[in-house]
Amino acid sequence: MKWIRRLLIAMCVGLVVLPVALGVSGYLLFTKGDMDPVTRADAIVVLGGEHDGREAYGLDLAAQGYADTVLLSNPYWSGDKVMKKACAASTPEVEVVCFKPQPGTTRGEAIFTQQMAERFEWDHVIVISWRYHLLRARFVFSECFTGKVTMTGVPRAYDFSLAKWESVYAYQVVGFVKAAVVGCDRFL
Repeated sequence: MKWIRRLLIAMCVGLVVLPVALGVSGYLLFTKGDMDPVTRADAIVVLGGEHDGREAYGLDLAAQGYADTVLLSNPYWSGDKVMKKACAASTPEVEVVCFKPQPGTTRGEAIFTQQMAERFEWDHVIVISWRYHLLRARFVFSECFTGKVTMTGVPRAYDFSLAKWESVYAYQVVGFVKAAVVGCDRFL
């Protein structure tokens, strides 16, 4: 009977320690992760995800002269109003290219960016995503893109509950493991 009691205590401790460890490490790695200073680049790559202002931010950086080309990942349904507007935002100074990543993941976005870089001889891109996605996106781009990458998060606050943050961190950890296992070599 003592072993059952010890097992229950260990399980209870694990149920407390695991979420705390995930929360603290997730906060330090993902929420407070490094962002690079934005400098002039060959293109701006806006990763897919939540319509949280990322498309407008990418277009704004281009309008400020940080790049002449904006690649907008468009894994959304064809009637998405945000993307219809953003994809039609080309000007004489800025070319907007919308693309459906294959596969529909950060890896697919990085692979497309590498293909465009080879085609247009780019060696530096700015990548925009959620701040808490930057660490994983940096890893994926380091595996799939041969040029210099400047990572920046959408300039906004995320008002998530603790439970939501835990799920975000868990998703990022699982995605990081998947990215490390799958890699990019076989797709290039």
